[in-house]
Amino acid sequence: MLKQILNRIPKKGSKSAENNEGGGGGTSTSSSSSNSVRSSSYGNSTASGVDSNSSIGGDILVQAMNSKLNLNGSLSASYEALPSFRDVPSSEKPNLFIRKLQMCCVLFDYTDPSKNIKEKEIKRQTLVELVDYVSSANGKFTDVMMQEIVKTVSINLFRTLTTPPRENKILEAFDMDEEEPSMDPAWPYLQIVYELLLRFVTSPETDAKLAKRYVDHSFVLRLLDLFDSEDPRERDYLKTVLHRIYGKFMVHRPFIRKAINNIFYRFIFETEKHNGIAELLEILGSIINGFALPLKEEHKLFLVRALIPLHKPKCIPMYHQQLSYCITQFVEKDCKLADTIIRGLLKYWPITNSSKEVMFLGELEEVLEATQPAEFQKCMVLLFHQIRRCLSSSHFQDSLSAFLVDFQSV
Repeated sequence: MLKQILNRIPKKGSKSAENNEGGGGGTSTSSSSSNSVRSSSYGNSTASGVDSNSSIGGDILVQAMNSKLNLNGSLSASYEALPSFRDVPSSEKPNLFIRKLQMCCVLFDYTDPSKNIKEKEIKRQTLVELVDYVSSANGKFTDVMMQEIVKTVSINLFRTLTTPPRENKILEAFDMDEEEPSMDPAWPYLQIVYELLLRFVTSPETDAKLAKRYVDHSFVLRLLDLFDSEDPRERDYLKTVLHRIYGKFMVHRPFIRKAINNIFYRFIFETEKHNGIAELLEILGSIINGFALPLKEEHKLFLVRALIPLHKPKCIPMYHQQLSYCITQFVEKDCKLADTIIRGLLKYWPITNSSKEVMFLGELEEVLEATQPAEFQKCMVLLFHQIRRCLSSSHFQDSLSAFLVDFQSV
């Protein structure tokens, strides 16, 4: 009897093994689980079910991508011009304004002029209408209207800038004005969006206390990122817009100055590559001009930590004129800063670059014109040593510029 029981045990085990390996149906949970695992591994019926699920998920992704790619075809029927503001009653204009803003949130590929010609023109005309509406507004913009304006502007302007790689020789060259600037093919449309933003910021119907919820720190930072655009037309508009924002939103002024400082720090000490340094300095020149006296310690630190070190990068010709103006503004505001500035110039004085030396000498002359005798005496020994080196230079232009530096005004 015991022998018969013992003989039966391995027979049950072998049947279980056969069921597991052969994929046969079993009644136990463990057997079913084993079947699922093995059939998935060896490509049986359960495996084909998983593949079909993956295929469905892939099809969904492909359809989503195709819908985006085929957006050009589907827009023709749905992207139609809305009625003009002239054709609707005054009570309906605010709602129509919002609908037009939402309509302009649709983006097109402007690198291919043959795509969506009709839709692009509809969007352009709609943007022009929006600019006219904002310019002629005779009532305060509502919270919803301001939100939609900033949303439309953000969607159209804030994008990843494509900057072509620069060679080192370009950065070191001093004929950068001859370099061909990169023009954005979308500029005819971007320009109208910038104009819309500018009219909105400068409009007397824009309440700064309400608008600051949307023209916030995040918006300002993303606007500052665009200063690295290759297109000089865009940087010029950005300069005007940011200056107006600085003037209107007093609460943002410290933040804007700090954000510009950070751009300068990154440029000076990390990358030495940025397209908008000249425009940012031009804005700062106007800001410095409006500084109240006596100068705050924050402003003096900005001079020492950012403006003076901007003489270090090799590509200084790109922005030297604007930098020199900012430096001179500080001396005219506080003559006691002359010693600090002159010593800073001497610290970053070029050794082997004669063209850069000529620029430094020109800036030095402007600083000396605003320098008082007491401040001049603090640094005159170091200064005369540098002038002597320039006079003994083999480069004629250096010698001539050093000779022409006028000390009679000191």
